[in-house]
Amino acid sequence: MGKKKGIPEWLNSSLWSSVPSSNSHAPILSKKIVNLEELRRLAFYGIPDGAGIRSTVWKLLLTYLPNDCELWAGELQKRRFQYKAFKDEFLVNPSEITRRLEESSSWSNEVPQHEDGGLLQRSEISLGEHPLSLGKASVWNQFFQDSEIIEQIDRDVKRTHPDMHFFSGDSSLAKSNQESLRDILIIYAKLNPGIRYVQGMNEVLAPLLYVFRNDPDDGDPASAEADAFFCFVELLSGFRDNFCQKLDNSVVGIRSTLTKLSELLKKHDGELWRHLEVTTKVNPQFYAFRWITLLLTQEFNFADSLHIWDTLLSDPEGPQETLLRICCAMLILVRRRLLAGDFTSNLKLLQNYPSTNISHLLYVANKLRG
Repeated sequence: MGKKKGIPEWLNSSLWSSVPSSNSHAPILSKKIVNLEELRRLAFYGIPDGAGIRSTVWKLLLTYLPNDCELWAGELQKRRFQYKAFKDEFLVNPSEITRRLEESSSWSNEVPQHEDGGLLQRSEISLGEHPLSLGKASVWNQFFQDSEIIEQIDRDVKRTHPDMHFFSGDSSLAKSNQESLRDILIIYAKLNPGIRYVQGMNEVLAPLLYVFRNDPDDGDPASAEADAFFCFVELLSGFRDNFCQKLDNSVVGIRSTLTKLSELLKKHDGELWRHLEVTTKVNPQFYAFRWITLLLTQEFNFADSLHIWDTLLSDPEGPQETLLRICCAMLILVRRRLLAGDFTSNLKLLQNYPSTNISHLLYVANKLRG
């Protein structure tokens, strides 16, 4: 996208014209002003793979791109420059910060000398620039405080989709993508001190980076990383309460979200709800915590997860309510096995959800909307 001044070639194709539409002769993405309502309606049923369609549609659905196509190039340039500034600010080693401070000071070109010709005494070194400083303003102190989080991010990044060459292995592609995941998560943690980094965020970020890096029209690694960062921030804004430990027991935290799932199941299938939560004591926190916090990325294969995300991102009510309906539909689709099972068998089934037809799952979930 950023490499071309006009609209990308695939936008003028008829790839989406075969989808039933009130304006099927003019594909939704070929317009100068994208009709977001129509775009959401089409994307809800799945976005075609290839040709960079999903990359652009997700950016539109996450409001990263405006619906005026002529503004895309300028907006992308501005955001990518902003992300580069974040990297320069948050990913610099304290040694480099100290060096820059020295260069900007009056003694950058020559080492200050005392009357006796000696170097600066230790007492004259700025406290904030000293590696042993414990001051809150010290860049070194902050660096050591961040180390534990960065180590956790490094461990999780290396475990991201180990079955995919895109993320795992010794290839230059995998290493580059791991580096991008790491940088995005570190910057997010530093910009959001109230949440920082929570284990599993790497799994939520992975689909975004994958889709943007595989955009044939604009797959530049630096651009994809910047785009993934801002879309990740926007996506998490709708789910951040689930990651905030301080809100676990509040009306907006993860426990509240799990309660909403329980109530949704009770509303649509009281018999199944009673068997799970009353008879066998299989409560949502035993299986749905991972479903919800990781946006179902671990319950289905990667391609199916992307299809599910098409629906999650396209719902005008927001992804949270759609996610709960999909989780409820997952329970209903295996109700016969659940009703015949006990605590152990049901927990095993739900923690290792069986392969299913994703289109049918999304259909059932949509039927629960009423």
